[in-house]
Amino acid sequence: MLGSSLHQLGNLTQLMPTPDGTTKSQHIFTIAVEGNIGCGKTTFLQHFKGNPKVEVLPEPVDKWKSVKGYNSLDMMYKDAARWSLAFQSYVTLTMMEHHENKEETPKVKMIERSIYSTRHCFIENLHQGGLMPDIDYNILGEWHDWLNQNSTTDINLIVYLRASPQNCFDRIHKRNRDEEKDVPIEYLNSLHKLHEDWLIEKKRGELPAPLLVIDANLDLEDLQKKISQMEPKILSGNLS
Repeated sequence: MLGSSLHQLGNLTQLMPTPDGTTKSQHIFTIAVEGNIGCGKTTFLQHFKGNPKVEVLPEPVDKWKSVKGYNSLDMMYKDAARWSLAFQSYVTLTMMEHHENKEETPKVKMIERSIYSTRHCFIENLHQGGLMPDIDYNILGEWHDWLNQNSTTDINLIVYLRASPQNCFDRIHKRNRDEEKDVPIEYLNSLHKLHEDWLIEKKRGELPAPLLVIDANLDLEDLQKKISQMEPKILSGNLS
């Protein structure tokens, strides 16, 4: 099944000659894996990491935790009102690095979250929660508008790992990451609603790519089985 799905992918990827007579990809099939904190994105991405045709780009958390000696992620969680603009500016930069990343051989590029969820979910959540003033929100909005018009932000498929806030909360506490240990359920409720507004209700406008929704409320073992079953559909982008 994997071979057939990658064959279909080849039909989506056109090659162009280079000066040395070889070829490189003119188009990389890009998948954005979206969802709340603790929804199962790590499990999803881990499934594809061993596939030589798939380039997996996890969220650049290590960069966020080490900005010339500063842990911007921890600072953001501890004092969002003070650090939201700085943190989301850096998130935007590092997510754009993933969007712009190109390999010379045809591949599926799978990125954890995207420039779109950065804006429509996380920046929006800070603003709605009163933790980002209007001026900061408007500046980031103009910055994102410019990027969408002038940079490579195209994606070909959105995979939404749809999980309840309570399940996400339970998983967060089970994995016990230092920066996340004090994340309240109310925060997860807000993010869940924003993901639903953006991806399901389309209240933020038309989506930038077709949407595949996966029920991520399953326990992790069953979620892994579900991902395996859906692998050909995910890698081919054939949602019919």
